[in-house]
Amino acid sequence: MKARLPHSQPSHQRGVVLIISLIMLVSMTLTGIILFRQIGTGVIIARNLTFKQSALSASDQGIEAARNWLINSGANLQQANVASAYYPAWCNISVNASGDPDADNNGTVDDCKATPPPSEFNPLTYNWANSVLVTSDDGNGNAIRYVIHRLCRIPGSLNATNSNGVPQECVTLGTSSSGGSKGSTGYSSGTLSNTVQPYYRITTQATGPQNTVAYSQVILY
Repeated sequence: MKARLPHSQPSHQRGVVLIISLIMLVSMTLTGIILFRQIGTGVIIARNLTFKQSALSASDQGIEAARNWLINSGANLQQANVASAYYPAWCNISVNASGDPDADNNGTVDDCKATPPPSEFNPLTYNWANSVLVTSDDGNGNAIRYVIHRLCRIPGSLNATNSNGVPQECVTLGTSSSGGSKGSTGYSSGTLSNTVQPYYRITTQATGPQNTVAYSQVILY
């Protein structure tokens, strides 16, 4: 008798290998897409951080320009100067037809210590059209603006009282002490003059590529 050999199913085996290969291919493709998206997200985050840092660094130009204006303008710093983005009290954001800060349009000069205050300076909501444009492009695509506030309660001199009887209050730097003496090094003794100087707050805005916005503030006297 002739022995019968077992019958094999090669076509069925090849079909299983094909299915497994397709599954592995799809899995590798999805893994590659996920890695690509992660790398792309990282690049976008790094780019945005670069733009943010560039805008923040550029805002120093606005601070320096505002400082130079305060030193060299010769303007009356007791009253508002909208063209130069200068306000004589810490909450001022606008002026009326007479040039007085009157954000609530009630005909009374703003009292920044009133409750509630007539206005509040907030860089995020302030109308930056009422600011000084230092440059529209600093070379890196950043536009820089600034606004200056004197840290006082109302316009006027440091000892002023307005027509409504509101007294002036300012954050000030004062000196009225005698000078030191160091005989061993030959320093002479002298008296410092008594001066009272208000503080000023400079706020800058830098807008750059990809809708980047950065704000910075300094207080100086």
